[in-house]
Amino acid sequence: MNMYRVACIPGDGIGLEVLPAAVTCLDLVAGQHSFRFDWHDLPWGSEHYHEHGRMMPVDGLDQLAPHDAIFLGAVGVPEIPDTETLWGLLIPIRRTFDQYINLRPAKTLPGVPNRVTAEGDIDLVIVRENVEGEYSEIGGRLYRGQPEEAAVQEAIFTRRGTARAAAFAARLAQARRGKLTSATKSNGIVHTMPFWDEVVREVVAEHPDVRLDSLLIDAFAAKLVLDPASFDVIVASNLFGDILSDLAGAVTGSIGASPSANLNPERRYPSMFEPVHGSAPDIAGQGVANPVGQIWAGAMMLEHLGETTAAGRLQAAMETVIARGVKTRDLGGTADTAGFVDAVCAELKGPSV
Repeated sequence: MNMYRVACIPGDGIGLEVLPAAVTCLDLVAGQHSFRFDWHDLPWGSEHYHEHGRMMPVDGLDQLAPHDAIFLGAVGVPEIPDTETLWGLLIPIRRTFDQYINLRPAKTLPGVPNRVTAEGDIDLVIVRENVEGEYSEIGGRLYRGQPEEAAVQEAIFTRRGTARAAAFAARLAQARRGKLTSATKSNGIVHTMPFWDEVVREVVAEHPDVRLDSLLIDAFAAKLVLDPASFDVIVASNLFGDILSDLAGAVTGSIGASPSANLNPERRYPSMFEPVHGSAPDIAGQGVANPVGQIWAGAMMLEHLGETTAAGRLQAAMETVIARGVKTRDLGGTADTAGFVDAVCAELKGPSV
């Protein structure tokens, strides 16, 4: 029996609710497919910060390194600046473990109407470059508190970083419908975006069966609302991919249903799986959070671990339950978190797919 050692970080807010909910589903499907999880619960996040002044222990990354995967809930609370919560936990994990691909699918779920008019079902995947670009640490503040105060933030794009994101996206497009759209702003950002365009074109040219389009980010946002079903695979920089994935999640019904995978494709380090949504402090503790994004992220983790049949069953069970009308309120239903999970588990206990 295969056993997968997974670090479990619920984090903050609704992460404390949706992550255990997804673990229940994952443990059930694992038992049905002759593998199991060795969950290592790590109580890191804002409470740890309040106690220790850090989001995770000094040796936190060393603790994570031996795991097969990392399963994360959500990070952030209103009383701690996001620069502390994100840069103290999420971003160091992504960068130390070279999780350079952030994979974010968005699709029409059965029984969930799209929030915009779409000709056909939406089924797209955003490949976001995840460790460089606009989210660099290079920069600073000058003359703080003075009238001439200034802030400088450098965007760093390397040929290696851009090329490997483009190559991953091209391979994914090959396996899907063969269409790749690159997000850019080369008419206004004079250095990094033309460089991005050049490298993406060079890489995708090595995949003649992939059709490449390039869209300026403002037009891209408009088209993602007006014609979302026309997209297949999207490749974007760190900032653009972040924004477009939230928009895609909202267009298909709710950001609460959006999953993501932070991948080190070469598997030299553990990859991390998390929902796209934040910690949602306004509904935390009420038991009404949507666990779909977390469960779907769990299915992506199963696929990454090579348990593709189990991943398919978990995804199918979740979608069947939604189609049957068991939905949380953000998807137009009345189910609470526990009720949705109970329905998914009941579906999994039915005949194998």
